[in-house]
Amino acid sequence: MFDFLLLPEFSFIGFAALVEPLRIANRFKPGAYEWRIVTANGLPVTASNGIALHPQAALADPSDSTCIFAISSFNPLRHYSAEIGLQLRNRVQKGAMLGAIDTGCFVLAEAQLINAATVTLHWEAVPAFRERFLQVQVQEEARFTISPKLMTSAGAMASIDLMLEVISRDHGNALALQVSEQLVSGWVRDRTDHQRLQIAARYQVHNAKVTHTIDFMEQHLESPLSSDALALRIGVTRRQLERLFQEHLGVTPVHFYMGLRLNRARHLLRQSSMDVIEIAMACGFASASAFSRAYRRQFSIAPREDRAAK
Repeated sequence: MFDFLLLPEFSFIGFAALVEPLRIANRFKPGAYEWRIVTANGLPVTASNGIALHPQAALADPSDSTCIFAISSFNPLRHYSAEIGLQLRNRVQKGAMLGAIDTGCFVLAEAQLINAATVTLHWEAVPAFRERFLQVQVQEEARFTISPKLMTSAGAMASIDLMLEVISRDHGNALALQVSEQLVSGWVRDRTDHQRLQIAARYQVHNAKVTHTIDFMEQHLESPLSSDALALRIGVTRRQLERLFQEHLGVTPVHFYMGLRLNRARHLLRQSSMDVIEIAMACGFASASAFSRAYRRQFSIAPREDRAAK
């Protein structure tokens, strides 16, 4: 039996992606799964899309559940409380498995339940999670993770993949394929499939030197590499590198790199409680003033104003 703990602003599609495979599995194998909706206080909770759902129980109520999923989305720690952490720890002490969809990992980590675990979550939330929970290992590109005591998914369609894996383990691959076909999924994806499109697909560029350079940039946002260092790594001169970027992306390497760093900064501003100076350092800026100037040029708003307006 599954308990799905819904926190305010939860991802409706993430929740549905967990439940629907179970519902379909029951169509082919009646009674295969049971589940219920749980909230922290037993009251209705509203998803990020504005739809409210009524729970069957409060988190503290008695439960026969063998697994409890934390389902959130925006601002997961705003809706976390010490009582939620206490009740989750009680569930674990009674032998329950844990699950988390997307930013639900923040809830489990804040409750100190996954310190030695490996998790995945939506790629956009990874930087903020890593900054806050240094002890938790993140498989950044994985669609989902599953172990005897914990399963996590990056959210949305990755949650379907996770539940198909669960169904396959519980009742065999044939049932998982039946469910997959009903969902018009086509196949059961592996947990190691990447969350994001590869660089070539994301930027519609197929020059190997350019994609390799972008890869190096994404790996070095906190300590940016110079254009000379990037050129050296891919075996061209700086001028050649600049020509390649202009030809394939229409911008200079410096401009493109700055955009990556500022987009990372915006994610951290909107999804973490880090100070502006901490975000500046995490994105390779020498000072808060330099960061603020670059941020305003890029987004036409100051970092602090952007955070307040989110």
